Amino acid sequence: MTTGSASSNPVTPATARTSPEQATGSLARDKLGVVAIAFFVVAAAAPMAAVVGASGVLFSAVGPATPLVYLLAALMIALFAVGYLRMSRHITNAGGFVAYIAKGLGNRWATGGAGLAVLTYLTLQVGLWSQFGVFTQSLVADLTGLSLPPLVWILVVLALVTLLTIRGVDASVRLLGLLIVGETAVIAVLVVALVTQHGWSVFSIRGFTAENLFSPGLGVALLFAFLCFTAFEATVVFAEEARDPRRTIPRALYLVIAFVGAFYSLSTWVIGGAIGIDEVSAAATADPAGFIFTLAEGAAGRGLSLAMQILVVTSFVAMLLGLCNMFSRYLFALGRAGALPRRLSVVTSAGSPHVAALVSSGAVAVVIAAFLLAGADPIGIVFAWFTALGTAAFISILVLTSLAIVVFFGRRSADNVWKEIAAPSLSILLLAFVGYLTLSNYTLLSGSGGVAEWMLLAVPVFLLAGVVRGATAPSIDYAAEII
Repeated sequence: MTTGSASSNPVTPATARTSPEQATGSLARDKLGVVAIAFFVVAAAAPMAAVVGASGVLFSAVGPATPLVYLLAALMIALFAVGYLRMSRHITNAGGFVAYIAKGLGNRWATGGAGLAVLTYLTLQVGLWSQFGVFTQSLVADLTGLSLPPLVWILVVLALVTLLTIRGVDASVRLLGLLIVGETAVIAVLVVALVTQHGWSVFSIRGFTAENLFSPGLGVALLFAFLCFTAFEATVVFAEEARDPRRTIPRALYLVIAFVGAFYSLSTWVIGGAIGIDEVSAAATADPAGFIFTLAEGAAGRGLSLAMQILVVTSFVAMLLGLCNMFSRYLFALGRAGALPRRLSVVTSAGSPHVAALVSSGAVAVVIAAFLLAGADPIGIVFAWFTALGTAAFISILVLTSLAIVVFFGRRSADNVWKEIAAPSLSILLLAFVGYLTLSNYTLLSGSGGVAEWMLLAVPVFLLAGVVRGATAPSIDYAAEII
């Protein structure tokens, strides 16, 4: 493994006088195995929050065909992963998609991709933190009678998440492991309880019809399902800290895709069957935030419903911890390359990008505080607008990355045409279709008109700003840790 040229990493322990807490340019080595990396990605996918939150939207849009939509989203990500993982043999870099684009299309477009990545993960964090604040406020008020504004809970837990990120991956992995096991266990209890109550008839395939799947709500359903997989890039973002990344990263990615896809599909299949394939769409539409809690209470009592409400909040904590770790490493890699201020590449003695973590969390706090203090609705405006924008930016960077993969292998003698050319090309077409769905359903996804649509202009603006930055800064070097 190379350590990068001096231009890409001008400040290292060997070239600058720094304290052990201010070592720069290198993340901790050999820290993460397959399961540890999978924890970060699964946590960021927030299984409990997705089943309780996003599934309500899917059931409302396509009814009993919801499990099929989750499967379609998983298959699309798996198709993208074919070329993505094939190219990962040539890259070990915390820059994720940006490192791939640099290899295939050069620094100019890679820096454009960096602009999209920053927009994606900043806006997703803003939207999800806002939703977390509302859920936490509601839960605490129900349990204790204490009613504090969502912003208070956001800032308190954001500080905790930032501290855990700064302490390093070891502290984060332990907490994520506990939270993910709890989420999975409670959903498993719900599934078993529903099967026990209703019998094997909950696995009916009668609702898996073209009429349900290809209903007018397919676009919205597919977009929300796709949103549940946005964190899978973390498998490569943590590559520098992985043990034997050539084997660890592919195994972790396919493990995550299989687990998340199966988890969403199986749980929603049982939930839909228990409610009834002819009634589930109406139930989700009438009470999208609470119909699963009601179902759980009817199947296993108040205890299970309360446990799910608590774990939805902890699921958000796990998700946001995973995203904070991921985005901090992104900023670290961009700082090391020179695309962003090099101060972002400073790490602690434990190899944690603490400066990047503070910048990431600080930016999130400023944006959320500005909107909420101005009176914006935390769900209808902050969550809806920012997650919609983040989804659009994420799809754009996936298309750009797929194009970079095709170009990279197109310049070489292809060893495997399917993995290196055909699969990435097909992925471009499918992702472009999802992009079309994003644009055509953007008003529904964002939940509002006017300002929300103008915010969508941030996607080409951040892309263009990155391209211009890459064209005017020849010193940018994404070669650090790329092998």
